[in-house]
Amino acid sequence: MNSTMAGQGKEPEKVSEDLKAIFSYGSDPDTKKARLNANTVTIIAGTIGGTHEQIGADLASVLDDGEKFRVLPILGRGSVQSVADILFLNEVDLGVIRSDSLDYLEKRGFAKNLRGQLTYITKLFNEEMHVVAPKAIEKLADLNGKTVGVDSDGTFITATAVFARLGIKPKFIRIEEPRAYEKLRRGEIDAMVAIEGSPSKFISEFKNDRFHFVPIVYAAPLQVDYLPAQLKSKDYPALISAGERVDTIAVPAILAAYNWDGGTERYRKIAHFVNTFFAKFKALQKRPFHPKWKEVVLSAPLSGWKRFPAAQEWLDERSNGLMSETRRQFDQFMATRASTSGKALTAALETNAALYKQFLEWQKERSEKPHSRRSHRHKTKSIKSKHRIKSKHRMKAENRTEDEKAPQEATPAPSDIPIFSFVR
Repeated sequence: MNSTMAGQGKEPEKVSEDLKAIFSYGSDPDTKKARLNANTVTIIAGTIGGTHEQIGADLASVLDDGEKFRVLPILGRGSVQSVADILFLNEVDLGVIRSDSLDYLEKRGFAKNLRGQLTYITKLFNEEMHVVAPKAIEKLADLNGKTVGVDSDGTFITATAVFARLGIKPKFIRIEEPRAYEKLRRGEIDAMVAIEGSPSKFISEFKNDRFHFVPIVYAAPLQVDYLPAQLKSKDYPALISAGERVDTIAVPAILAAYNWDGGTERYRKIAHFVNTFFAKFKALQKRPFHPKWKEVVLSAPLSGWKRFPAAQEWLDERSNGLMSETRRQFDQFMATRASTSGKALTAALETNAALYKQFLEWQKERSEKPHSRRSHRHKTKSIKSKHRIKSKHRMKAENRTEDEKAPQEATPAPSDIPIFSFVR
């Protein structure tokens, strides 16, 4: 794992050497400048405090390799602006965007053929919709005609689409999360909406028990573009009662790039990023990085999108078993569902997003079970040993007592000895 990763740090001597190397222009500063620019990629990664910002920071932490390679995260203005930045800004190589942003821009006539101009490196994770309001607001329909704060263009797009499909017409205002919370606390707005990977760092720090999450029912109008999701009490103890969950929806986040022609310098830079990112990907799924990385499956397809060629080549050449293994596990998951429901279930991994979301949850549960079984077996053996020792001591004590009172009595029969049954 790279020495620049969070939690590890560098020795002071190493830091000094790195700084010295950065500013050692020598006799040819132009060469130094060219090398630094050639090995640095920039990524638009959301707004302050959001999931995208953390994802950008994680990538920089894991992938940085001094002068050989560097990821430079840049704060943006939300998903829609990030689409424009990828298309038009000369120095932006990559961006984290939401899948429904392209649909919105194309349907409203703001842009055409966006999927022809953009490619995706990988589908990242699903971002949950958080609707925070006073407890008097029990359902989304209660927000009809009310004032609702949204924190970015991307959130505005998703929020307006969701409310419109459900026939609800609130009054939206654009406002950053901290200011929205203050206005909500003072009663100046009726609710705030944030769309971020759960747990949201900002919302998880709420301390006011006057508020709660307004549930979002996964109704038919939402099922085409969004996924079912839940918010958990362990992530938001001030907003959800212990042990409970709140239904919501989620929208997929995507790591996107411009569709550069092969052989160009910009294509080469992104290909370099892809090779480094994919090779070190497993490090991102460990602490202390954002827990949403654990949801990412590099080989997961994205319907209607073309994958960046270098990314597809990496998967084809270096991970030939990835897709087949994912497909095998998905088929196993479907068979499990069929046996449970008593019905035959068929679905395409590429098109059934809701099932694929459930599949990822199923995978996560399966990966945790072996540890639980080992722990249980260890605990069972320990308990068994303790019971055996206690039984032996008790038997000896009883025998000594009985021998003193009635030496003629035999040792207790096996049926009289406590038997402890454990299920593995």
